[in-house]
Amino acid sequence: MRRLAPRPALLAASTAAVAVALIPLAYLAVRTAEAGWDRIAAELWTERVGLLALRSIGLAAVVTTACVLLGVGTAFLVTRTDLPGRRVFAVLAALPLAVPTYIAAFAWVSTVPRWEGFWPAVLVLTLCSYPYVLLPVAAALRGADPAQEEVSRSLGRSGWQTFTAVTLRQIRPATAAGALLVALYVLSDFGAVSILRADTFTRAIFVAFDMGFDRTGALVLSCVLVALTVLLLTGETATRRRGARYSRLGGARRPASRLPLGPARWPVIAVLVGVAGLALGVPAVSLGRRLAAGVSRPGALAEVLAAAGNSLTVSLAGAALTMLLALPLGLLTARAPGPLTSLLDRLAYLAHALPGVVIGLSLIFFGINVAYPLYQTWWLLALAYATLFLPLAVGAVAGAAAQSPVGLEEVARSLGRGPWTVLRTVTLPLILPGIGAGAALVFLTGMKELPATLLLRPTGMDTLATELWTSTAVGAYAAAAPYAALLVAISALPTWLLVARSGLLDKEERA
Repeated sequence: MRRLAPRPALLAASTAAVAVALIPLAYLAVRTAEAGWDRIAAELWTERVGLLALRSIGLAAVVTTACVLLGVGTAFLVTRTDLPGRRVFAVLAALPLAVPTYIAAFAWVSTVPRWEGFWPAVLVLTLCSYPYVLLPVAAALRGADPAQEEVSRSLGRSGWQTFTAVTLRQIRPATAAGALLVALYVLSDFGAVSILRADTFTRAIFVAFDMGFDRTGALVLSCVLVALTVLLLTGETATRRRGARYSRLGGARRPASRLPLGPARWPVIAVLVGVAGLALGVPAVSLGRRLAAGVSRPGALAEVLAAAGNSLTVSLAGAALTMLLALPLGLLTARAPGPLTSLLDRLAYLAHALPGVVIGLSLIFFGINVAYPLYQTWWLLALAYATLFLPLAVGAVAGAAAQSPVGLEEVARSLGRGPWTVLRTVTLPLILPGIGAGAALVFLTGMKELPATLLLRPTGMDTLATELWTSTAVGAYAAAAPYAALLVAISALPTWLLVARSGLLDKEERA
C-alpha cells in the first residue's frame, strides 16, 4: 500500500508528539530515582499501598464493567431496536459526558446527606463515564455489516446467539477502546473521589503533594499508577484482532433490521428515563435550587463571565495543540501499522492515567528548567491538556483515516502531486470530520479538567473549574452553582457534536 507521506516524516513527527506526552513520566522517573531504591522499596511494600491498589483497581473494574453493560446496552437499544424516540434517548444518554464528575459528586453530596464512600463513587463515575463506551459502540453498530447477522440467523441461531457470536465480535474493538478510556479515566479521576471521600491513589497522591509531608510517597504511588496503566494497555492490546476489518459484504450501506421490543418496550423506556434522571436530573435539580442565590451575589455575573472566557481560551488552545500533535500519530497508526507504530500509540496513553497533580508538577519543573518563557502562561496549561488528552485525539484521527479511501490518495500521487500536497488537498479534507470530533472531545475534556488547571493557571487567572472547586471547598454551594451550570451548558455543545458525529441523529430508512 502506498504511504500517505514519507514514513520517516510521519515517524519523526509522531515520535515528537509522544515525547511531549512522556514529559511527566521523565519527571516522575528523575524525581523518584533521587529518593534512592531503599526509600522507594520502603514506601512501596506497605499495607497502605496494597489497600490503595485494591481500592483503585476495584473502583476501576466495577465502574468499567458497569459502563460497558450500560453503554453497549443503550447503544444497541438506540441503533438496533424499534425504541420510540430513539434519537431523543441517544442525546439524553450522551449528555452526561458534559457533566464533570466533580459537579455530579457536588450535586449528590449537597442533595443526599452523608453521600460518600466506594459505592457512591461507583454510581457517580458510572453515570458520568458510560458515554465513553456508548458513542464508539453506537458508531460501530451503525457501521457493522447486517449481512453477517442475517447469515447467522439463517443458519438457525437465535437472536441472542447472533448477538453474542456475531454482533459483539463486530463491535469488540470499539467496546475495548471505550472500556480502556473509562478505566484510565477512573484511575486518574481526582474531583469525584475527593468530594466523595473514596480513598484511591489519586486522592492519596494529591493529599501527599498538597500537604508536602510525603513527596516521595506520592511519587511512588504515581509510579504504581503508571504500572497499572501498562497492565491495562497490555490487556486491551491483547483483545485486539491484529489487522481485523469488519467490512460490509455489499457496496452500499444499508441499515440493519430493527428488533421489535414488544412488551419489553415500556420497561426499557423506564430504565433509560431512570438512568437519565440520575445522571442529569440530580445535577440539574441541585444546581437549579442554588443558581438564583449564586447569580444574585454582587459582582457574580462579571466573575462568571471572566472565568468562562478563560476556560474557553485555554480549552481551545489545548484542543488546537493536541490535534496538531495527534495528526501525525493518528495517520501513522492508520496508514503504517506495525510494532513500532503500536508502541508509539501505547506510549501516548501512559500519561493519560496519571493524576493531573503529577502532570501539573512535572510541567512546572519543565517550565522553570527547560522552557522558562512558557512558565506562568496559559500555553503551559494548554501543553498539559495536550499531554493528558493526546490519546483521545489520536483515536479520532486514526479512526477517520482508517475509513478514508486510500485509493484517492494513490490517484493524486499518480497525477504527480507530492506527499504534502496530497496531505493538504486530499487526506485532510477526507479526515476532517474525525479531526473535528477529536477537537470537540479534547475541548470538552479540557473544560472539565481540574487538578492540572489548579496548578498551572497563570496567577490571577481563574477558570470555571477552578472557581467551582474553590467555592465547593469551603461549602459555598450557592456561589459554586453559576460556574457549574455554565460549565455544563458550554460542555453540552461539543457533546452534541460528538453525538452527531456518531451518526445517532441521522434519519434512516428501515431495512
